[in-house]
Amino acid sequence: MTLNKLKRTAICFSLLAAFSCTDNFEEINTNPEGASTGQLEQDYNNIKSLFKPAFSRIYISDVTWQYQIQQSLQADGWSGYMITPVPFGDFNNYDYALNPGWNGYAWERAYVDIIANLYKIEQRAKGKYDQFYAWSLIIKAVQMQRITDMYGPAVYSKYGADGAVLYDSQKDIYTQMFKDLDFAVTELTKRIAANEASTFKGTDLSSYDGDYTQWVKYANSLRLRMAMRIVKVDPALAKTEAEKAVNNSIGVFKLNADVMKIKSPVDLNVIDVMSHSWVGLFMGADMQSILGGYEDPRIAKYWNTSEIKPGEYASVRNGVTYPSGTTYAKFSQTGPRTKTGEVTWMSTAEVYFLRAEGALRGWNMGGTGKELYEAGIKASFEQNGVEGAAAYAADNTKLPLNYVDPLFPANNTPAVSKVTVAWGVTNEENLEKIITQKWIATYPDGQEAWSEFRRTGYPKLFRIANNKSGGVISTELGVRRLPFAQSEAASNPEGVASGVTALGGADNGATRLWWDVNKANF
Repeated sequence: MTLNKLKRTAICFSLLAAFSCTDNFEEINTNPEGASTGQLEQDYNNIKSLFKPAFSRIYISDVTWQYQIQQSLQADGWSGYMITPVPFGDFNNYDYALNPGWNGYAWERAYVDIIANLYKIEQRAKGKYDQFYAWSLIIKAVQMQRITDMYGPAVYSKYGADGAVLYDSQKDIYTQMFKDLDFAVTELTKRIAANEASTFKGTDLSSYDGDYTQWVKYANSLRLRMAMRIVKVDPALAKTEAEKAVNNSIGVFKLNADVMKIKSPVDLNVIDVMSHSWVGLFMGADMQSILGGYEDPRIAKYWNTSEIKPGEYASVRNGVTYPSGTTYAKFSQTGPRTKTGEVTWMSTAEVYFLRAEGALRGWNMGGTGKELYEAGIKASFEQNGVEGAAAYAADNTKLPLNYVDPLFPANNTPAVSKVTVAWGVTNEENLEKIITQKWIATYPDGQEAWSEFRRTGYPKLFRIANNKSGGVISTELGVRRLPFAQSEAASNPEGVASGVTALGGADNGATRLWWDVNKANF
């Protein structure tokens, strides 16, 4: 996948209505005025302009159909969060007959919109304006962790090379991402210590407004997330990296003021558009089972009650037969949480739950597992503007609900999650509670929720009823990864071949990633 082979493709996609779209994919940040290099370098303009796409394209927040293909029709469903109950025909991710036209899109947009720009920043800033290079490495780690956790091996160290570009293994990608974060944290911390005024202001479109300290906290928190992801395949490195993050002089997220979020450039939330304007996205059965069973007050922030059962919630089970695109149109649509144009990249609640798991494993996380677990619940309640966190965290009786389909009783199924909220006794029991609460708090980022489900098996989710993968993907285990992009097979076949070799299995949705090892959590 060389620079000169990057494909500018436009995909016009619709669920329930006819949409027209055009996208000429002109080279990002071209200079129509013909300014000189010296003029562009004034106030770092030749570097700053390259950051802008990252704030809307990592979690696509400006074009609804692009978000839909990148994530909604994949991880958002496989995580149990939300469902688009439409009969898509022969290729439908929900019944595991994976759609290659959808599933390569995240890869293509990542390299065209993000990685290509970060590569230019490296060329222009490294060794000269290292604060910008450090910043770009944090953003690169955000994007590349998402990509490698979707596909496995990917283009990383060889990006920009001529000819065939070979893929790095996922192990090597994680190793390099940790090193990149080392550089970024060291560089920005040095500038903080020198009391340097931020050069990011005006360019930083996140809630941090260019604050170096906040970006270091985010880098440390991201390191903690990455460390936990690899705990079953390399527990020693996971412990080292997690403790490095938490015990850093600046540390990780501790207050909700630390939450990393951006504002959509078009001031909308694409999830809300899909659910309400398109009438095509509804509450997943697992959400109703878990939040409803716990009488969790966050449910009213995440979802609206339904028309099919006024005043009550109604959800859709993943992987059942959807008679038409309007059959479930009166079920629960998204609520106030996705009414704003804000997109959360990482929450303080997630960081507390990561630390709680680390403490469970005997790592130095600055608190006990129970203390950090309950702090995570409290942070999530506060983030969502609801009360009662202490009583909720102490409840040891409420359990997830059985699923009931108001239209088709054949879809009904018993609850699969059997844990209460209150801190338990065994490590495995408490891990299930931690991940279940992290799953609730991480909504609506289905990509992160799907990754944690694959790593731990939690929360326990309803199985699909119609597996059409032809025996390739296990109903019990679910989809483990996305096959490599078709555009790569056409433009970089040697690279794809190297990726399959590094993957160590078939290029399909059943092959486990490097960190997704078939072993117990403890």
